[in-house]
Amino acid sequence: MNVLFVAALEEEAHALSAHVEVCHLGVGKVQAAAALAARLDRDRCDLVVNIGTAGGLQGQPIGEVVEIGTVHQHDFDHAGVSAFVGRALPGGPLTLDGPPGASGRLATGDRLITSATARQRLAARADVVDMEGYAVAAMTRALGRQVWLAKAVSDGAGEDVAVEWPVALERCSEALAGWAASRGLLG
Repeated sequence: MNVLFVAALEEEAHALSAHVEVCHLGVGKVQAAAALAARLDRDRCDLVVNIGTAGGLQGQPIGEVVEIGTVHQHDFDHAGVSAFVGRALPGGPLTLDGPPGASGRLATGDRLITSATARQRLAARADVVDMEGYAVAAMTRALGRQVWLAKAVSDGAGEDVAVEWPVALERCSEALAGWAASRGLLG
C-alpha cells in the first residue's frame, strides 16, 4: 500500500520525517485542502495519513495519540445551512476509513480554542480539536483515496494553549512516529 503522510506543520512531524516523507499542508482548512489537492493530483497514493497535534477536550494526558473515527466541522452550521436550502449538503460529519478500531471524535475549525467556554461546548461532541483534519478527510475522500487521522494531544484547548503547545511539540512528534510504527506504516 502506498501511504502519503501529511501534517499541518513541520514541527508536528519532526520525528516521523526521519523515517518517511511528510507533506506539510499549512494551517487551517482552506490551506490544508488546497495543498493536499495539489499533492494528490500528482501522487498516486492509496492511503493518506494525517498526523498532527490537537487540543484535548476530555482531560487526556499530553502526548496521548487519539485515532480518529469521526470528524466534524465545529465552525460550520451544516444542519442549519442544509435546512435553509431544503436538502442535505456536503460538509456534515464524516465517519473515517480507519485505522481499525479508531473511535476518537475530532472537531475541526479555523480558530484556536483558548477559552473554557469554547472547550466545554466542543467537548460535548468531540474528544480532540484541530484546524485541518476535516479538510484532509473530505478532500482525500473526494479524490477517491482512503484516509486515517491520528492526533497527539498537545494542550488542554484552553487559556494556556500558547504556553502548552510549544512545550509539548517534541513529545507529540515522538508519540506520532511511535504510533505510525505500531500501525505498520513505516515499512
